[in-house]
Amino acid sequence: MRLHIAPLLSALLIAACAAPEPVPEPVAALPEVKPQPATKPSQPAVAHAAPKPKKPGPIPTRPLNVSTECSFRDETGYNGMMKLTVEQARVQTFEASVTIPRRGNCRFNLRNFRQTRDLPNVELSHLRDRCIVRVWEQGERVTIAFQQCQKMCSGNAWEHLWPILADRRDGSCA
Repeated sequence: MRLHIAPLLSALLIAACAAPEPVPEPVAALPEVKPQPATKPSQPAVAHAAPKPKKPGPIPTRPLNVSTECSFRDETGYNGMMKLTVEQARVQTFEASVTIPRRGNCRFNLRNFRQTRDLPNVELSHLRDRCIVRVWEQGERVTIAFQQCQKMCSGNAWEHLWPILADRRDGSCA
């Protein structure tokens, strides 16, 4: 009985390989679509599009007025304090101290500076050094930035000294 199964299995295997491929059914022709003239849609494509964010305008050229006495500290321990009074772009008071952990500290006092510019930005130049302190407004914030002030700092703190930002609304700074 085993002898008859082997030829039968061989014949079935050969027949399976020789089976014709199935023929795909014809596809019905699609109706021709004529282009419609372009019309304006009655509603925008996106019904609830978010408004574009407003770009900040140019910094106004007007006399700066700010008065703040503030202190700040971040999570790394970077901290400082500042007293600043500017009336009609004339600096009346300026004291700042910034401590940068494991780097040193920086100290600034108006008595070591003379005002060299008032518009469009306030500028203080050190009396005996190249250090320059610039003050300008950006919306509700006033930026106090330092340039070439290595001698005002101990250690290498000057390499890590960031501008101080003062908020006019609440007098805080960061």
